[in-house]
Amino acid sequence: MKIIFMTLTEDLTVKHAKIKRNVRKGIKFSVLCVIFALFAVNLSCSEKKTEESKEEEKSSTEVALTESQYKTVSIQTGFVEDRNLNKIIKANGYTTVPPQNSAEVSTLIGGTVKDIYVLEGTYVNKGKVLATIQNLEVIEMQEEYHSATANIEYLQLEYNRQKTLSDENVNPRKIFQEVKAKLATERARAQAAKNKLDALHVSTKGSSSLVPIVAPINGYVGKINIAKGAFANTGVSLFEVVDNSQMHLDLNVYEKDLGSISVGQVIDFVLTNQSNKSIKGKIFGINKSFSNESKTVAVHAKIDPADAKGLIPGMYVSANINITNTTVPALPKDAVVKNADKYFVFVQEEGNAQEEHKHEEGEKEQTHEKEVHFKAIEVIPGTTDLGFTEVKFVDKINSDAKIVINGAFYLLSAMKGGGEHEH
Repeated sequence: MKIIFMTLTEDLTVKHAKIKRNVRKGIKFSVLCVIFALFAVNLSCSEKKTEESKEEEKSSTEVALTESQYKTVSIQTGFVEDRNLNKIIKANGYTTVPPQNSAEVSTLIGGTVKDIYVLEGTYVNKGKVLATIQNLEVIEMQEEYHSATANIEYLQLEYNRQKTLSDENVNPRKIFQEVKAKLATERARAQAAKNKLDALHVSTKGSSSLVPIVAPINGYVGKINIAKGAFANTGVSLFEVVDNSQMHLDLNVYEKDLGSISVGQVIDFVLTNQSNKSIKGKIFGINKSFSNESKTVAVHAKIDPADAKGLIPGMYVSANINITNTTVPALPKDAVVKNADKYFVFVQEEGNAQEEHKHEEGEKEQTHEKEVHFKAIEVIPGTTDLGFTEVKFVDKINSDAKIVINGAFYLLSAMKGGGEHEH
């Protein structure tokens, strides 16, 4: 009996150990299943996120329109064309006049300012009296001239008389030579006095201490640097007179662009503070030395006198120098749109031109319009001329790609809004 009881106890112990092992194996298997399930879910989420990010990236550069939207917006497509566009070089500068058309008026003799007859901005003709100054030395110059001319009159008569006597051998020839020398001296003295008075624009007739300050050229009075009653010194600018009829431009062109610049090229420029008016000019001269430390060379361009009206020296301008025509790939300028700091064109994607709407099981049948898809392609714009813009594609595209030439701004707005289309 005791042996039978021990045998039953051993059997129960063995069975209990087996049950425990089986339970442990079950727990381990369950844990592995949970871990595997979590890994599978994780992987699925990762793949889903990757697909979503790719989908978002794709949607950020793509726009889809329904056929009705396509017609409403009047989307038009075209192709890249090779066109002769006028290449331009941009340059800044200012208006100026030739040296012969600008004058600094001064006096050859000092004196007190008596009267001033003009105001700044007054147009004056050459020879117009701008002011007068007073100097008593002028009276002495006039007296010297008068004295010399009086002596000339007397010596001329004496010269004629002595010549007759000398020819008849009545008087010694020496007396005739002395009279002749005196006459020449007085003539030289009178001429010198006259030259001084003429240089001062003072008449040889009468006696006056007033010296007129006259305009040396036609033009507008600029700065007036004197005041009534002040002393005007020699060599100091009293007035500035500028003739604007020969206005031209001085443009600063960089060294890298010099090879494309030549005399005769046409330019279009606008005033920096009046950019709504374009004026034409033509290059007539190019400096052969650098102007300053910025390594620019001065290029001179004439302005038509009719267009120069209203311009004054020193006005800043922005100019386009028109270079020879070059053949480049181009699109209508409205085809190129800007987003942030990049430029794009929209290409119609033929593969996605029509897309069917898939219905889920049990979904109510509805009518859905076909869609037209467009993709934004980055470009680098170049010269714009005659309504066309030169384009260089960042990534190569097919030569027969349909590019939106009308409605690109609408597509850009749709793309900024997410590029989504709701059914």
